[in-house]
Parts: sequence; structure tokens; C-alpha cells
Amino acid sequence: MTDQEYIKKGDEMRQRILQAKEIERRIAEKMKKIKHKIMVLSGKGGVGKTTVAVNLAVTLALKGYKVGLLDADIHGPNVPKMLGVQHAKLEVNEKNMIVPVEPIPNLKVISIQMALPQDDLPVIWRGPLKHKAIQQLLDEVEWGDLEFFIVDMPPGTGDESLSVSQLIPDLDGVLIVVTPQEVALLDATKAINFARQLQKKVIGIVENMSGEIFGHGGGKKASEKYNVPYIGSIPMDAKIVKCGDEGEPFVMKYPESEAAKAFHEVVDNLLKVLGEK
Repeated sequence: MTDQEYIKKGDEMRQRILQAKEIERRIAEKMKKIKHKIMVLSGKGGVGKTTVAVNLAVTLALKGYKVGLLDADIHGPNVPKMLGVQHAKLEVNEKNMIVPVEPIPNLKVISIQMALPQDDLPVIWRGPLKHKAIQQLLDEVEWGDLEFFIVDMPPGTGDESLSVSQLIPDLDGVLIVVTPQEVALLDATKAINFARQLQKKVIGIVENMSGEIFGHGGGKKASEKYNVPYIGSIPMDAKIVKCGDEGEPFVMKYPESEAAKAFHEVVDNLLKVLGEK
């Protein structure tokens, strides 16, 4: 490689670094307009993390809070389906900014699903592309002034979680979703240690699918063992799954059910932890 080629590559690298820093600066400015920023995480899949994230966001919106919900699950984006907006596509306003979809009043939603030409098209990306996608969803979306920004993460502690932690350094913290079994302790441990290694506060643990089938108490034990708040438990209810499949927020369709009341209790406990009550 010639000296000129070395100089050119060095210039290109410096330019990329400057561009990345500018994007991070813009994201930081956007995040200043949002009061509370929460990452919803689980140590493994199948615990109903997205169901919890969606219904918490809807419950907050029903209480009158302005809420943003970012579906950061690049490979399995289910948020649009659960809110009945799976066919929505990204639109751009006069400022060339992406406009979030608003499935109900007070709730703005964005997902990579909305950028796909087909609903069933898989996203086959490696880490750098996933980071770039999350970066764009934070930087190029007109989120506006919000009181809550909930980020639904994919299962585990991979690229997407690292990207969100890096791009939103002022996160209020991580809300961890677990199932009631004793084995949930191991999954909670991974998620808690991940958050702590990244110096992110664990806001609390939510136990999902509590009841006769899976038992109860795993989330409570995990919270006691690791000295983190126990936000509450959501009982098993087959109608939650049915609502998710039909694209109807469960807490809106069955407001008098025990599970819907549990979601409201979880939100109330979350508000207390965040100093809102």
C-alpha cells in the first residue's frame, strides 16, 4: 500500500468516526426530550417479554403518559403484530424524519418490521448492520417529547442490547422479565449481571405467566437474591396470547381481568421505583 493510500484510508476512518460521534450527539439530544428510558430484557426467549413490554406501554398510555415503544428485536419483531399495526410502513415527514405509528392515543411505535417489503421476510444481518439499524431508529425517528421510552429487546444479551446501552447512555435502567420456575433464577442472573457489567441500574423484575402451570415465586426469589426491586407478577391468562395474535392490546380488551389489573399494579410499582408516585 502506498503512502497516499494509507493517508486516504486514515482520512476515511477519521470521517467515519466523526460521523458516528455526530449521530450519537443527535441521539443524545433527542433522548433529553424523554423523561424515562427503560430497556425491557430477558435472559432467554419464551418468557413473554414482548407481551409485557407492549402491555406496560399501553397501560402507561392509558394512564395519560406520552409513551414511545421501540421494537429493537431485529430478527423477531413482534410488537407491530401485537398492536395490530403489522402492515404499517415507515413514512417520512416534511423534515425528512421517520414518523412513528400511533396505534392508540399517547403511544408512538417503531419497528424494523415496518421497513421490510414483506411481513414474512427474515432479517439476516450481522452485528454491525443491527447496530446501524438501531442507530437509525433512534436518530432518524421523530420521537418528540415523551415521558416514557420503552425499548423491547430480543432475548439474551447480544448485539442489540449492547447497541442500545451504548446509544442511550442515560437509560433509567433495565426491567427484567422472568418466568416463575426455579430455573428463572439462572436466566435472571444472566440479565442482572449483564446490566451491572454495563453499569446500568436494574429497575426491577417482573414475573410473567405466574399460576398453576408454571408455579410462582421465581421472580420474587431472584429479586431477593440480587437485591433488586420486585415489580410484580402477571398471572397466566390464555386471553393474553389470543389478544397478541389478534393485534388487540390485552389491557384494553379485558380491563377487568385479573391479569389486566396485575399490569396496572406493575406499572404503579414501576412509577414508584422511578419516583413518579
